[in-house]
Amino acid sequence: MNDEVCEVVITSDNPDWLIQFTRTLVEQRLAACGHNITAIRSIYRWQDSINDSQEARVALHTRRPLVTRITELANAEHAYDVPCVIALPIVAGSPAYLEWVLAETTAE
Repeated sequence: MNDEVCEVVITSDNPDWLIQFTRTLVEQRLAACGHNITAIRSIYRWQDSINDSQEARVALHTRRPLVTRITELANAEHAYDVPCVIALPIVAGSPAYLEWVLAETTAE
């Protein structure tokens, strides 16, 4: 069961957009939940410049097979040319919580 569940991290400079995007993913059963953090500081290189900006971040709990669909939606709707969308494995967790994530997401 652990290899079926993962965490998907997405960042955005628009916290309101990210919250609505999270709600859409939960409504469509592509994620069981999303933990939004509205104040993070990102330091990164983009087009040969070092940038330092405020962003928001969400940690989505979902199934690994749904990552492709989440990535496609993020790429289509995100304001960035190259949005941060990464999936991280869940190596352990509460069995009841992991079962809940599976129950609240669609099996594609």
